[in-house]
Amino acid sequence: MRRNWGLGTTSAFAISSKVEKCEKKLPLGQLFFASFVKVKPQTRYKILDTKQVIVVGGGTAGWITAARVAAHHRSGVQVTLIESPNIPTIGVGEGTWPTMRQTLRKVGLSEEVFLRETFGSFKQGTWFHGWSRGGDEEYLHPFSLPLEYPDTTAAELWLADSTNDHSFSAAVTPQDAVVKSNKAPKQASTPEYAFNVNYGYHFDAGKFAEVLKRHSVDSLGVKHVLGDVTGVQVNESSRVITSVSLESGVVVEGDLFVDCTGQRGLLIDGHCRVGHLEVSSTLFNDRAIAVQVPYGRDNASIASATLATATSVGWIWDIGLQNRRGIGHVFSSSFSSEDDAQLALERYLVATSPELDLKSLAFRVLKFESKYREVFWQDNVVAVGLSAGFVEPLEASAIAMIEQSAEFIVEHLSAAWEAMPPVSRKFNSKMTHHWERIVAFLKLHYVLSSRSDSDYWISHRLPEHCPQDLLDSLEIWKHQIPAIQDFPRVDELFPAASYQYVLYGMCRPANSAPSLCQQPKGKSSLELESQLRRKREELVQRLPTNRDLLTHIAANA
Repeated sequence: MRRNWGLGTTSAFAISSKVEKCEKKLPLGQLFFASFVKVKPQTRYKILDTKQVIVVGGGTAGWITAARVAAHHRSGVQVTLIESPNIPTIGVGEGTWPTMRQTLRKVGLSEEVFLRETFGSFKQGTWFHGWSRGGDEEYLHPFSLPLEYPDTTAAELWLADSTNDHSFSAAVTPQDAVVKSNKAPKQASTPEYAFNVNYGYHFDAGKFAEVLKRHSVDSLGVKHVLGDVTGVQVNESSRVITSVSLESGVVVEGDLFVDCTGQRGLLIDGHCRVGHLEVSSTLFNDRAIAVQVPYGRDNASIASATLATATSVGWIWDIGLQNRRGIGHVFSSSFSSEDDAQLALERYLVATSPELDLKSLAFRVLKFESKYREVFWQDNVVAVGLSAGFVEPLEASAIAMIEQSAEFIVEHLSAAWEAMPPVSRKFNSKMTHHWERIVAFLKLHYVLSSRSDSDYWISHRLPEHCPQDLLDSLEIWKHQIPAIQDFPRVDELFPAASYQYVLYGMCRPANSAPSLCQQPKGKSSLELESQLRRKREELVQRLPTNRDLLTHIAANA
């Protein structure tokens, strides 16, 4: 009988996890295109005294997973990562959630080393421009929760006060002012991974993989094998993989195989034959044109958030690293040609960096499909990163899903040896839920827009292109504010506060405000505003800029 093996639940990775003062608390994975030839079973499966976790594929997904497992299971588990020497690094700038601080801390990597060697910077959220009506309007989705959340419903107070001309984020969190002043999330004297306002990172993905690789091999005991996987050997009765063969003739035996081979899914697809669920009818984008842009001067300011600027056929990301900006235009090939999309990107570059010589820049076209696996753990193979799925990079969910998967593996690895089937079912249920919530949350940004300058935006609002669950929620939210009871799972990726930031950032429902805020809880509007003003002024005055703090870290490393 065919056996279904797998791993279980993890702690919540909320994008706006509750801020704890001085708490110690990504991007496309590197593609792994190995030639693949199925071969006859050669090695009988056997239980080893030391369990062997084999990660096939490097990049962000492979090295995060290898590092997390090796750091947590220092005895009784040997981690081996097999990486093709023939796959180039994509190397675009990437954004993470605050959960990355926990990941780096858990693997024992210094924040200063990480920032210095990845050209990293601090990210405090996403700053949206032109998404609502296509003009100069803007809104912020920050990583910090609203003040006094959820005891005081700041959204109710903001909706009830028709005289309040602040944007929603400005009215509920001081982080709005910190981001718009390009300030850092902490001071130079603040310990590593601690903060004054919640933050994640921007970094060079290629450099990040190199840092993790060195740390994993030198400090965590991960075995690094270079080679292309050309075949698998399976147990004849259970069909679990017992080993993989490399082009060199080397055979690597293992108990658990983590597929981090990118969109090809060398093991989860090539061996397990697990298919995808397509979501391109909901999320239209399938192309990105990326470019690396130098700063006009050495001391140029570094943005404290990912900038996301809407265009008539998509949106442009702008990520500030220490040494350059990573910029790209995400769009749909069904609504725009690559040439027209690049022209829109060039117009953005001229507007934001008029000193640039466009002819000196190297533009790259990245193609992707919005889809995720029907199951993510089959037999003793678990897909992580692009092998598991990918949707457009809005809200930077790719690395967060890698962290989710790695955390689950770490927390359930001991049980998984003896209880693979139930653990795998938990893992598959959890990952399916997360992918569904990601698709719905990303779609929220499009369906709320009132832009009518192209068929792209108009089509996004058609009910047939929107998940029914999201349509139902939007109907409910006409009469009540998104609240924690709307998202009952403790491990939700996007909490109610995130939905509030996007919903009320895009539009203020003046007509329904009375029904939305009949019973405000906790502090009054005046009390909250007074508290906000004090914190806002204190933070903006005391915090250094992103550039100044990063310069200080580099100088004192």
